[in-house]
Order: sequence, then structure tokens, then C-alpha cells
Amino acid sequence: MSRSKSSRRAASPWSRRRFLAAGGALAAGAAATIVPRHVLGGAGFVPPSETLNLAVIGTGGRGKQVTSEMMRHPDVRVVAIADPNDRADYERFYYKKTSGRLVVREMIEERYAAKKASGEYPGCRDYVDFRVLLEKEKGIDAVVVATPDHVHAAATLAALRLKKHVYCEKPLTHTVEEARRVAEEARRAGVATQMGNQGNSGEGIRQACEWIWAGAIGDVTEVHSWSQTGGWANQYADRPKDEPAVPPGFDWDLWLGPVPKRPYHPAYAPYNWRGWWAFGTGAIGDMGCHNIEPARAALKLGPPSTIEASSTPVNGETVPDASLIHYTFPARENMPPVKLTWYDCGLYPPRPDEFEPGEKFDSNGILFVGTKGKLLMGGWSRDPRLLPKSRMKEFAAPAKTLRRVEAHDRAWLDACKGGPPASSNFDYSGPLTELILLGQVAVRTGEKLQWDNANIKATNCAAADKFLRAEYRPGWGIA
Repeated sequence: MSRSKSSRRAASPWSRRRFLAAGGALAAGAAATIVPRHVLGGAGFVPPSETLNLAVIGTGGRGKQVTSEMMRHPDVRVVAIADPNDRADYERFYYKKTSGRLVVREMIEERYAAKKASGEYPGCRDYVDFRVLLEKEKGIDAVVVATPDHVHAAATLAALRLKKHVYCEKPLTHTVEEARRVAEEARRAGVATQMGNQGNSGEGIRQACEWIWAGAIGDVTEVHSWSQTGGWANQYADRPKDEPAVPPGFDWDLWLGPVPKRPYHPAYAPYNWRGWWAFGTGAIGDMGCHNIEPARAALKLGPPSTIEASSTPVNGETVPDASLIHYTFPARENMPPVKLTWYDCGLYPPRPDEFEPGEKFDSNGILFVGTKGKLLMGGWSRDPRLLPKSRMKEFAAPAKTLRRVEAHDRAWLDACKGGPPASSNFDYSGPLTELILLGQVAVRTGEKLQWDNANIKATNCAAADKFLRAEYRPGWGIA
């Protein structure tokens, strides 16, 4: 891919000008420095007084949750949904209960029953194919994408090209190249975007930024981030050989979407897709956008210089049982070079000397190591605290300089109506997703990658190319 003007901008997301003015990085004073779209007459603007007509693509476990969350807002009405699966049992998984297109449609209709009876709500149309939804639903303003990872780019790009506002669950895409393309397309479309890394809108990440920038732990040269999640497909080193019948009401071919054809198997769907390279992005793809993000924000990280990984045995079909991924970053602005290490599936960094007897890491978190101390956070950027705990008693927190928001989804909805861009808009979350997914490329190659960000290339490892990009079925490409 040639280096366009837009890719050069994406390559340096943490310049001070972009940090303070672009609104994509928890920007201080963003409301004062950004001209609302209603003044500019930008694409897709919805007046603040009007209701947003929302479509949801993907109604599995997370899709059901995010639909319910969006319907809490009185200025939103969900008018259309799409999913190739009528109904699925999630009781074995953390989502619990059942989900699927028909289940979510029933939930939506129940929520809006009174408005439907009064004629204020037209009802919810449901579609098997999101492409048909986007073709027919001319009146929608915004789209939520909550499909498995392998369909994120296809659905998001289709919506952006129609100039619809888009909220996409994390990770933004399935491959590094897709993340670059989605961010560029969002910039051209001029619409409001947000990735579903909810901690980005919380108090914790803003506190961590303000504390670190105020020098609370000195210069940060080392970061450790982790999640206990994983184990979705550990029993498989190859594709299943048996070919059970596709469940009734499940369009398997559509669920595959851009992925080359293969027989249906419950090892892939509705849930364990995260453990298969063809569909998911492993533990770091699942949780890195939550638990690594505080480092990117507080340390103003741009592209890494190198990425390398070690793991349990790697095969061509499923993600490894556990992995360690190491990133190095050059000096930037007034900050020194830094090393970041990711741990998953039960692996953790060494216990800090500052821990009290018996104290242990939470199952998700991040630890900043500075020249004057350490800062520990829980998963999803929660509950930052200095180590040891006694330091918090005497710590005088610096002034709050970053704009606070009500909630992650609300920030996006407000942006759809001309407010400040949401802080995890695709200008910000695209490069974050690239960073996360490079870890999986290092796992799959087994090499220490020297990264050329402008050209989306590992300069020392030609084998990385096929993992940076996807193979698409005809009609499903991202061009």
C-alpha cells in the first residue's frame, strides 16, 4: 500500500497538536477546540433535538448487550437488526441465556411496545444479511457493529461508505491492514465513530494520564499488561473432521462472510470463534484494547519499533494456549523509550516488591513502572493506584485537565449529533487496534519483527505479510 496523506496522519496519532485538538485521544478541552458538525454542515449530522434511528449488525451475546445499552437512551430508537442466526444458547458462556436475531427483535419490540401502540415507533425490521439491511434501510442514521471479529471490517466499511455513524465493538478489525483502511474510510466519511473499549470513557484512564503526566511515578520505561482470558479452542490443533448439521435458523454461509468456505461445526460458533485464527484475534485481541490502552494513552505511544512473542505451541488454525508478547517503542515528545509486555491465559508479570503480603494481581490489569514509583490499574482502565498502597494516603492528585464524559455510548451518540468526537473514534482506535493485532502477527511468525508503520510491513520478515492482511471470498473484499 502506498503511503497516502491519510496514512501519514494515522502513523503519528500522538503529536501534541492532534492530542489536544483532534478529539481522538481523551483530548483536554476538546469541546472548546472542535467546531460541531452542525456548524460545518458535515456528513450524517443529526440535530440534537431529533431521535437517532439505529441499526444493529450482530445480535449474539455482545450484540444483545449493546442493543439493550443503546435503548436506555431516550433519543435512540433501534429500527433494524441483522444476524445470520435466529437463536443461540449462550448459557455455557458468560453472556448466559439465549440470543440471536429473533430473541433481540423480541427484546426491542417489548422495550418500545408503548411507543409502537401510540404510533411513535414503526417496529423493528430484522434481516439475515446486513448488506440487505443497509441497502433497504434508507432512514437509519447510525449503525452498531457487534459481529465476530472477522466481519467487523466488512460491516463497518459498508456503513461508512453510506455515511452512517458507526460504533464497532473491539477489536476494530480482524487484521492490521483492515484497521488502517477503516480509519481512512471514517476520515473520508466525516461521520461520528467509536470503538467499544468502554474503559476509554471512564475516570480511571483519565486519572492515569493526569498522574503520569504530572510526574507521579517519574519517567515510565516499562509496562506490563495482562488478561486471564483465553482457552476457547485449546482442544483443537486442526479443524474438526466431522460435519454435523447446521442448526435450524442459522445461515452458516453468511456467518462465514469474508472467510473462505468450510463446513459448519459448533467448535466455531456461536462462541468459540475467538480461538480460531480465521475468525478471532485471541486473548490480546479480546482484551488488549481494554488493558493495554492506558499505556497508549498515558505514554502517548505511536507505532512500535519491534514486536516479538513467545507462546505455547502455535499452529495454523487455533490461537496458542498462552502467550507473552513484547513491544518496544522509541522516545516520543519528552518521554523515554519504553518496553511493554503482554501476558495472557494465566501468565502474569513478577509481583512488585511494593505488594503487601498475600496481595495478588487481579485477573485483568496493567502495571506502569517508573523511575519514581509504580502505578497499578485493574482491567478496563479501572481504579488506578500508586504502589505501595500507603502512597495513596499522601498523594495529592493533580488538577483534572481532560474532558470527562457521561458514558462511552453516550459520548458517541452526542458526537452523532454534532458534539465533540468520541475519544475512541477510529482515528484513535484504528492505530490502537493495529498495535494490538501486531502482537498476534509476532506470535504466528515466531520472529522479532522490525516494524515499518508507513508501509504496513515487517521489514525483516516476509512471512508476516500474510498475517497482516486477510484472504477474502469473492464479493467480500475491503477495496
